[in-house]
Amino acid sequence: MIKQALISVSDKTGVLDFARALSALGVNILSTGGTAKLLQDNGVPVTEVADYTGFPEMLDGRVKTLHPKVHGGILARRDFPEHIAKLEEHGIPQIDMVVVNLYPFQATVAKEQCSLEDAIENIDIGGPTMLRSAAKNHRDVVVIVDPVDYGVVLAEMKAGGEQAGDVSYDTKFRLAKKVFAHTAQYDSAITNYLTSLGEDKQHTTRATYPQTLNLHFEKVQDMRYGENPHQSAAFYRDLAPAAGSLANYRQLQGKELSYNNIADADAAWECVKTMGGFEQPAGCVIIKHANPCGVAIGADALDAYQRALKTDPTSAFGGIIAFNVPVDGRAAEAIAKLFVEVVIAPVFTPEARQIMAAKQNVRLLEIELGDGQNSFDVKRVGGGLLVQSPDAKNVGLDDLRVVSKKQPTPQQMADLMFAWRVAKFVKSNAIVFCAGGMTLGVGAGQMSRIDSARIASIKAHNAGLSLVGSAVASDAFFPFRDGLDVVVDAGATCVIHPGGSMRDQEVIDAADERGVVMLYTGTRHFRH
Repeated sequence: MIKQALISVSDKTGVLDFARALSALGVNILSTGGTAKLLQDNGVPVTEVADYTGFPEMLDGRVKTLHPKVHGGILARRDFPEHIAKLEEHGIPQIDMVVVNLYPFQATVAKEQCSLEDAIENIDIGGPTMLRSAAKNHRDVVVIVDPVDYGVVLAEMKAGGEQAGDVSYDTKFRLAKKVFAHTAQYDSAITNYLTSLGEDKQHTTRATYPQTLNLHFEKVQDMRYGENPHQSAAFYRDLAPAAGSLANYRQLQGKELSYNNIADADAAWECVKTMGGFEQPAGCVIIKHANPCGVAIGADALDAYQRALKTDPTSAFGGIIAFNVPVDGRAAEAIAKLFVEVVIAPVFTPEARQIMAAKQNVRLLEIELGDGQNSFDVKRVGGGLLVQSPDAKNVGLDDLRVVSKKQPTPQQMADLMFAWRVAKFVKSNAIVFCAGGMTLGVGAGQMSRIDSARIASIKAHNAGLSLVGSAVASDAFFPFRDGLDVVVDAGATCVIHPGGSMRDQEVIDAADERGVVMLYTGTRHFRH
């Protein structure tokens, strides 16, 4: 039976209605500072913690709830007679519910002008202590750190739970786990911030990568297995996923996503999101084993899909398809003719969903478009972790430098920009042939760039696509002229790559000798 609750929150979302409901159920409410004033001003009966303990708040509010009358009432085990006797000896009532959320430390340090003093003052002491006390004693105490749980707790109290006015053990345990996860994240944020500060006396500099890095994720689901059946796996997402990221997906139908599905879907979605930079509105990307095997823009979803499929219809079998526009019935009818694992789009129309329903195993994912980026990209290695900023740079026209004697035509410039954006998402070494807003041949993941160039031209030949007049993108520089010769022999008339080789002049001379356009981006896009 919940008779007394302590409420002290910085995020006051829903707390007034929650406190009113508790009071109506006969619960006595203790509170501090701004929360107590909010309740008093709105007619909710409340006792100030200072009046309850007989000891005033002090040190500018640094000490409010750090008192035996608070923590004794929270931590006493109700099934230990000696605990209850000790409470009675010292006149300490039991506290059956703790509702606390913490000073906004993360929001404070996210401000560009945040000083160390501001950060320190937003390190909560009493809040985490009460939360941890209540979570430790979760068999007897309900602890709430998130306003989203107010409704669940009230519903159980009104329904009776294990007894009238109480909450079930399962709910208490779930809330306790949530608290320990929350306080761990809070302490990690403090550690990340403090260990990122410079060693100067004022601590005015802040490193991008802290000395101690704590990352937190929540599990979405267990996987049937990992990359291979003998590996176990699970999918975790950021606590606050970036806008437009894969982790925000909503699955409309189909089998449970696999480890490889999620990895490939992320590659497809990140690639198709760059279509926002293309002039045409509709874009389609087909991914197989983390590499684009077909990318195109078109008048609508169907047109973009049909053009993307032409690049490599063989590899598209069993692939992942992503669109940056809604998928309608016409596009769905075409997709349904191919065996695919996952289809991703911002929206599927009712007609498209009806058509795809006949393909029960195909996973349909809706994701709202957005340009948010992960804070860090990470890669696990033996005994450690590689951390880097995301490869978020998209080269613009102002970044390009024509290094050949021949100047690009407007159509060549459009083809080169398209090819460059696709190459960013192809595993190194990457060579991509494009023309007219579609890929013609993709060479990926080879140990030498010349082999990637040969494979790309072979794939175009196998698909019956002509490379005459095509544009080629290379994710890194051509170390020798032989790679350039291969793509020009295949039909390319313009090439884009970062430049930066010690033999750059040799390759530029080869471009002039062959009469092709060559552009430098000054940016490399290795993808491993």
